[in-house]
Amino acid sequence: MTDFKVNPDLIGIIPPDKHKAEDIVAILDAHPEIKFVSLMGVDLAGNDTDEKIPIQDFHDNLENYLNGHAVQTDGSSVVLPGIATLNDGKVDLVPDIEVVWYIDYNYEHIDAKTGLPIGTLRIPSFLLHNDEPVCSRSVLKKSAQYFEKVLTERFSTDAKLCEEYGFEPSDLSKITLIMATELEFWVNSPDEKISTESLSISQVLKESYWKRTKGVVRTALEQVILVLDQYGFNPEMGHKEVGGVKAAVTSTGDFHSIMEQLEVDWKYSDALQGADYELQARILIKEIFRMHGLEVSFMAKPIPGVAGSGEHTHVNVVAFLKNGKKINLFAPENLKEDYLSRLGWGSLMGIMKHYDLINPFVSATTDAFNRLQPGFEAPTHAVASIGKDVLTPSRNRSVLLGLVRSEDNKYATRFELRAPNPHTNTYLCLSAIYQCMLDGIAYALDSGKTKKELENEFIKPYGEAGDYLETNKLYRCEEDIFETMNEEQRDTLFGIPPATVYDSLKNFISDDSATDILCAGNVFNEKILTSYSRAMLDMWQYELLERLIPSNHTKIRTYTKLHTTPNTVDDDLWNDIDTLKNTLAKNSGESTCIFTSIKNAINAKNLKDISRLQIRMSQNMKELATIYKEYSDNQI
Repeated sequence: MTDFKVNPDLIGIIPPDKHKAEDIVAILDAHPEIKFVSLMGVDLAGNDTDEKIPIQDFHDNLENYLNGHAVQTDGSSVVLPGIATLNDGKVDLVPDIEVVWYIDYNYEHIDAKTGLPIGTLRIPSFLLHNDEPVCSRSVLKKSAQYFEKVLTERFSTDAKLCEEYGFEPSDLSKITLIMATELEFWVNSPDEKISTESLSISQVLKESYWKRTKGVVRTALEQVILVLDQYGFNPEMGHKEVGGVKAAVTSTGDFHSIMEQLEVDWKYSDALQGADYELQARILIKEIFRMHGLEVSFMAKPIPGVAGSGEHTHVNVVAFLKNGKKINLFAPENLKEDYLSRLGWGSLMGIMKHYDLINPFVSATTDAFNRLQPGFEAPTHAVASIGKDVLTPSRNRSVLLGLVRSEDNKYATRFELRAPNPHTNTYLCLSAIYQCMLDGIAYALDSGKTKKELENEFIKPYGEAGDYLETNKLYRCEEDIFETMNEEQRDTLFGIPPATVYDSLKNFISDDSATDILCAGNVFNEKILTSYSRAMLDMWQYELLERLIPSNHTKIRTYTKLHTTPNTVDDDLWNDIDTLKNTLAKNSGESTCIFTSIKNAINAKNLKDISRLQIRMSQNMKELATIYKEYSDNQI
């Protein structure tokens, strides 16, 4: 365990305005502790690359790096199936000179000359295959550029649209997409186990939510906020989330049995920079807590039966005028009369109508779907809340998307998407959101409808036809959808949500509009979409085969018979347990168990059967755990 301290002498970043050769040389000469360079590309699965290039090589070839000359890597090191193949596997890494570069410090490797930790300059980069950008970062860059280009052209030719915001077409300087995320994570002392029952009770009693942090967790959280500030994040806060238990105190005053859920937030930035921030934040958080002997998990649902970790994603669009004025394009002229501008309504309608095209990039793992369950403040269905009325902001935590606004502050107007988790590929998620927003904006502006007419279509009752939105779907709900309706009612009103990776991707793959909307402006293309789908489906099947089934098998073996004296209640419960155990894991001459059936379906590449069987396995495992608890509680 390293005695970590925030060091004000360390440089955290090299900003874009310092990416000229002479500036970089001066900075590196002033900081000899920076010994390596790493080009950070992000593949389609959201993995970031890392390598160690000696700083002298970077010095010697600096002009080449700055002029887009690439560093080569093997395609087998990145997730680009169908693109980087065995017979065509060369992938190039090209530095991005328009975003912040970071220094990643190794606090366990101290430079003998300076006494400072050894640093690696991490440069966000693009992955190119045959000179074509094929990575997550390049998709988001294209998406943001296309969105901003389309809207800029709209404003330059539509004086009436400009008038709604109080400026002339010639006044516009640029359009910028703004985003931010709320990063949640679990922290625990690695070798100590906390029961799910204790965590669940603490959650119900709200013993952790926004409570005071203590001991080593407090120290690490404070250091995270200070370091994020050093790295230019402009952190806003860190606090306890809903999950966790009170740590125990030893006789020396130290805390142990640590299991807490935390959240860290920072201020808004443009789309690509914001996604880079998130990736860097995860690295810093993990390292700082690790140096205090604590383990961090960014899994969506690390502990069954307890709150998972979300990463609520906030989006809006801002116009910058030549006089320096900033305008939130989602905000209406009068905040006390309207929820949104026409452009805001179009964006909201585009997201909600086409969420089936966004969801494959939001929830692409079994872990992600495990989080999206009723009862844990995680959304299950595609429905939005805009507020009970225009003066009452949305506070509904049971919906997919909330409209965040303040009647006194136009800059506050934005959308909060609640489904993403810390392992969501934010680059691709944002790209899909922006493409769907553009589709809705085109409808809103081309239809000639007023703000009220667009509002009326969005809040229309189930069964009423809309010009853009589906007839048999409800898009707005201000009630707690888990308390006021059952699953069948939710499925009817909002649509049946996907339950597996295949469920999500099957709509995405078979829907022709995915090509029309996502590939508009050449943001996505068939090659990228096919490669992404293949990667996620392969990972899903491999995890089922090598991780989930073995893990479930291990759990089943712990469900042993406890009673020896005949007892009607115990006997009936054990018979139910034994039946479920055999259904899940035991083959016989007459039947094949679920585990084997899943393996057979994977070997046969029958995705539909794999999905169906996974749902059945999950249901049976939950039922088995419930019955066994009842059985074990009946023992004395």
